[in-house]
Amino acid sequence: MFRFEEPTYLYLLLLLPLLAAFYLYSNFRRRKAIRKFGDPVLMAQLMPDVSKYRPDVKFWLVFAAIGLFAVLLARPQFGSKLETVKRQGVEVMIALDISNSMLAQDVQPSRLEKAKRLVAQLVDRMENDKVGMIVFAGDAFTQLPITSDYISAKMFLESINPSLISKQGTAIGAAINLATRSFTPQEGVGRSVIVITDGENHEGGAVEAAKAAAEKGIQVNVLGVGMPDGAPIPVEGTNDFRRDREGNVVVTRLNEQMCQEIAQAGDGIYVRVDNSNAAQKAITQEINKMAKADVETQVYTEFNEQFQAVAWIILLLLLAEMLILERKNPLFRNIHLFKKEERYDDEK
Repeated sequence: MFRFEEPTYLYLLLLLPLLAAFYLYSNFRRRKAIRKFGDPVLMAQLMPDVSKYRPDVKFWLVFAAIGLFAVLLARPQFGSKLETVKRQGVEVMIALDISNSMLAQDVQPSRLEKAKRLVAQLVDRMENDKVGMIVFAGDAFTQLPITSDYISAKMFLESINPSLISKQGTAIGAAINLATRSFTPQEGVGRSVIVITDGENHEGGAVEAAKAAAEKGIQVNVLGVGMPDGAPIPVEGTNDFRRDREGNVVVTRLNEQMCQEIAQAGDGIYVRVDNSNAAQKAITQEINKMAKADVETQVYTEFNEQFQAVAWIILLLLLAEMLILERKNPLFRNIHLFKKEERYDDEK
């Protein structure tokens, strides 16, 4: 893949046609002035050391060098490389509830979509931190291992939906345990698990998992999505709602008590996610309070600078222009590579 990091400088190439037009016009004026003094063939014989082609060669060499200099300023990039950089930050594992209850629309546009937008905002505000992602319903699995590649994090986030896990339920404890095992072994870095859920825990063990994480120095924060009054769960592709075995519409409610207990056991905070940005600001402030440490990170750089090759070509062109003299070399005056030999036939 190839690109220019600073493509604005390529507009300098628009000056090249003007430069060429000016040079051709000056040549025309020069030839016109020579014709005023006499026949051009005779004038050429009177000036045997003046080269007809060398000035043109010198100009076009400089012309090419100027064009390549504009390309150089635009910073051509090609290929890829892997860099090791040191960053000072924290590690955050996001555990996102994708059970069917997260489709409820008591928070607009839905609990799940609101949660995904909140995660995207959190990632956008990260600079030197590492982030990973776990999704859970009746079971939990890693959607994205902990990384500093924020572009990949947002890409994976877009693909999240309840169909990723066939087993329904809300296994918050399993998600916290998986997140606890997902951090790097680096010492001295702040670690946080952010659980985003409506709190309808059907599997148990969530409070115990949060407490175990806190004992390892991992903070567990909980963002509760939804409203205590609850809302029905829409059936995708229809205008109907999910119903129980008796045919009654199922109403899912935010279990704030459960969310608060998990956050308290995990030495973290609980924040309700509503239709404002208050939750995102609160959790960002909490992350910023955590201890930050230097972390060595392998960063994949998709584009690698290629200006060195262009610079060498420019240097060679300019050296060639300097070495070419405008006058003919006396040593080669009588050598005519492109002139046909004249033959005279003495026979009548």
